Amino acid sequence: MLTFDIDRSSPTPLYFQLAQAIEGAITGGTLPSGSKLENEVLLAQRYGLSRPTVRRAVQELVDKGLLVRKRGVGTQVLQPHVRRSVELTSLYDDLVRGGEAPTTEVLSLERVPATGRVAEDLELVEGDEVVVLRRLRRSHGEPLALMTNHLPGRFSPTVEELAERGLYQYLRSQGVHLRVAHQRIGARLARAEEARLLDEPPRAALLTMQRVAFDDHGTPVEVGRHLYRASRYDFEATLVGR
Repeated sequence: MLTFDIDRSSPTPLYFQLAQAIEGAITGGTLPSGSKLENEVLLAQRYGLSRPTVRRAVQELVDKGLLVRKRGVGTQVLQPHVRRSVELTSLYDDLVRGGEAPTTEVLSLERVPATGRVAEDLELVEGDEVVVLRRLRRSHGEPLALMTNHLPGRFSPTVEELAERGLYQYLRSQGVHLRVAHQRIGARLARAEEARLLDEPPRAALLTMQRVAFDDHGTPVEVGRHLYRASRYDFEATLVGR
């Protein structure tokens, strides 16, 4: 049961006060993912609010992706979106910093000859050995991202290392200082295996991220091709006018 005090003398609109209280309960864990919100009639009666005020507060959180209305079930709490700033950081580090509980399943780890665009991005000769790792990243037990990365052959990460920490943590442990990256963000529909691994419907929308990261000597050390659930993940950027 949600409890909070309405401040009728505040200039803050009543619907926004209610929306903030519900959002605080969600982010604070009082209303965990999957729990059901009381219906609008009960909320209106408890806090002396009109139904349109309560409906607007609930819609505010539906629009933010924190609540979902389900016919025959009611209004339920969704797992909050992961919002990630566009910076040279790893998903693992960002999740830990945000209080999440990331886990990693290593789907494959192999050494193959570099071909085509990967060889070009890593400034290698075609046929040079590269390490290819494919991982499924989860947060609070739910799939979040499917990540494929290529490293130059001089690196030798193990499955255990990649399962226990992020790739960038591994690179730092090898004395690599990441300095800059070229990154492109896009979107596409999920293929059958991707949808299955990410627990999404067939042909669901996915965010894509392609990145080439360089160390402080200007040497490329990592090529990433990542897929993120658009239902659970978005990028944030601060834009400055000229």
